[in-house]
Amino acid sequence: MSPRTHVRRFITFEGIEGSGKTTQIQLLSNRLEDLGIDHLLTREPGGTPIGDQIRGLVLDARNTAMTPICELLLYAAARAQHIEQVIRPAIDAGRLVLCDRFKDATMAYQGYGRGIRHDLIDALHGLETLALQPDLTFLFDIEARVALDRARSRDNTKAPRLTRFEQEDLSFHERVRSGYQEMAGQEPGRFVVIDARGSVEDVRHRVGEALDRFLATRGAPE
Repeated sequence: MSPRTHVRRFITFEGIEGSGKTTQIQLLSNRLEDLGIDHLLTREPGGTPIGDQIRGLVLDARNTAMTPICELLLYAAARAQHIEQVIRPAIDAGRLVLCDRFKDATMAYQGYGRGIRHDLIDALHGLETLALQPDLTFLFDIEARVALDRARSRDNTKAPRLTRFEQEDLSFHERVRSGYQEMAGQEPGRFVVIDARGSVEDVRHRVGEALDRFLATRGAPE
C-alpha cells in the first residue's frame, strides 16, 4: 500500500494579529507550487462557504454584543465543517495541508485572551469531529505592541474595517501571545517558534528550513 495512505502532513500557522503568518503561509504555498508538491492552502475561520459566513460574524467589529462563549462556539462550528468538508478529505488523499490558524488559536484567543476555562475548550476539542491535531505548527512570535501596530497600519484607507480582534486593547493581545508561548513550551515536538521580527525574506528562509526538516522525516506528497 502506498505511503500516501499512512503519512500525515498537516501543518498550521499561528500567531497574534500582525505577526506575518498569513504572508508566510502564502509564500510557502508558492514555494510548494513551484516544486510541484501537491498541497492544500486553507484558513480559519473559513475554508468552506459555511465557514466563510461564520468568519464574517466573528470578525465584524460591529458585533460588539458577541459574548466569549458565543464566539467560542461559532469558531467550533466553523472548524467542524472545515475538518469534515475540506481538511480530512485532503489528508486522507495524501495531500499536504497548510492551514492559517487552527485549534491552537481557539485556546490562545478564547482561552487566554477571553478568559474561558481551558478545560471547557479542551472538552470541546475532545469531540471526535474536532479532535484532529496538527503534525507541525509554526508559531510566529513577536511583541504584541509591534504586531498590533503592523496590523492596524496595513492599509490606512481600511482603518474603519479593522476586525473585532484588531480593535482589542494591547493587554488582550499580550495575553494571547503569552498563551501561544505557553502552548509552544508544552509541545516542543510539534511547535516551531519563529522570531517574526525579521524581514519577510529572513522569516521565509527559517520557515523553509523547518519545513525541509519536517519533510525529511515525512516525505513529500507525490
